Amino acid sequence: MIETDTFYIIPFQNIKAELPMSLVAILDFGSQYSRLIARRVREAHVYCEIFSSDVTKAELQQRQCAGIIFSGGPNSVYDDGAPQCQPDLLDGEIPVLGICYGMQLMARALGGTVELFHGLREYGPATIMPNTDAQNILFADIDTTEPLHVWMSHGDSVTALPAGFRVSARSAHNPVAAMDNGAGLFALQFHPEVAHTPQGAKMIQNFLFQVCHCEPNWTTENVIEEALQKIRDTAGSEKVICGLSGGVDSAVTALLIHKAIGDQLTCVFVDTGLLRMGEAEQVVHAFRDEFAIPLVHADAQDRFLQRLKGVEDPEQKRSIIGNEFIQVFYDEAAKLDGVKFLAQGTLYPDVIESKSHETAASQTIKTHHNVGGLPKDLKFSLIEPLRYLFKDEVRAIGAQLGLPDEWVWRHPFPGPGLAIRIIGEVTKDRLDLLRRADAIFIEELQNAGLYREVGQAFVVLTPVRSVGVMGDERTYANMAALRCVTTGDFMTADWSRLPYDLLGRTANRIVNETHGINRVVFDVTSKPPATIEWE
Repeated sequence: MIETDTFYIIPFQNIKAELPMSLVAILDFGSQYSRLIARRVREAHVYCEIFSSDVTKAELQQRQCAGIIFSGGPNSVYDDGAPQCQPDLLDGEIPVLGICYGMQLMARALGGTVELFHGLREYGPATIMPNTDAQNILFADIDTTEPLHVWMSHGDSVTALPAGFRVSARSAHNPVAAMDNGAGLFALQFHPEVAHTPQGAKMIQNFLFQVCHCEPNWTTENVIEEALQKIRDTAGSEKVICGLSGGVDSAVTALLIHKAIGDQLTCVFVDTGLLRMGEAEQVVHAFRDEFAIPLVHADAQDRFLQRLKGVEDPEQKRSIIGNEFIQVFYDEAAKLDGVKFLAQGTLYPDVIESKSHETAASQTIKTHHNVGGLPKDLKFSLIEPLRYLFKDEVRAIGAQLGLPDEWVWRHPFPGPGLAIRIIGEVTKDRLDLLRRADAIFIEELQNAGLYREVGQAFVVLTPVRSVGVMGDERTYANMAALRCVTTGDFMTADWSRLPYDLLGRTANRIVNETHGINRVVFDVTSKPPATIEWE
């Protein structure tokens, strides 16, 4: 069996008054684990959003914030330019939980001392011993008579507590592994959000329910109801076109919008020629015949291939494809007369990786065609009902709306399609070669009963050619790479430990059935340091 993980995160904004939600604000100080913190909050069915570290108390109070969590971060709090929080966030009026950098920030801001750790630095597994005399509420209902296993990742440490604080846990090498003031301010030097801290989720839940008094009322039904109302309020009586790709994200977007405003919606399926095998036919049949949603099938294969001719740089590919998508939408919208809105299946990882005002601490990893690739003079207003959701939440919504399992559990497919799974120039011959190889890999995973156990699987066609021997003759053909990852959130991922016989069958079939590939390799790189896609 391949290990997988369940993931719940980032909801819609502006929850209605009749569906009161407890907002927990996660302040992002640049941590790779910020989304994991939100994950743990989501698992507890509590509403949360990730905010920039400079958010003000007034902004959070306006949103009726019940609690704040400071994330970790790569900086030292005493460095010039290190991210800080607004000082009044620590006045005790709103409960705060500081994690790692967040603990050090809290300590220093309130008069404590943070220094380069002079003892043995702590990276990785560690144990802590809670101070049972301190009665820290974060450790409620946790057996504290034995050391607790936790995950540490820090070089600095709190060496002097702020006034009014007490030590609530210590480790073998760190006298301050946790601290609190007994009045709403709590801090942990370790990371409770990661799976390597077994009792971490319980500690976060204690903060949510015992300290912040949140209600566990974030549900799929509430997400759908909020989305439908927001779509109606935004679109009014105007026409909407939805960019349909065939993936679960755009499919759920289309179902939500159609449920909200009916035939004001027209789906535009752009057949770029960059799709998986049989995908165009599946999309047209499903949405026209099964879902009865108005659909325009725009055959634009020649347009895209012509624009991509001679292009090898992945960012240039993304930009070209994004711009061409919009031009196709313009052309189709002109035929529909009076379209004002463009709907997209943008997810939160797209926003994070493309860097936006919502994630100021993030670096741009790659431009997503439906985020950073959009033109500045876009003629449509956008409707993006999934913008603050991650993949598993989208799948839950799709299932609730009646989307068939084969759509709900279809692996993610990038907006630029196979263009970014071909390293180098995109041609029709290379696309056909990759399509066949990819279909073989997916078929083998399905036959082995592993397709739903992995997060994403695909084939990459590399620009490398290598010598082979087939039928006693020398070949000089393409090398393909298999990529398969397990992930819950698509922000981090590990390579899937697929059975050797499955890999062997897949490689053998690809070499024998594609007539252009003579070598197959398997990518065993996690994210980070790699991304899931190669480009």
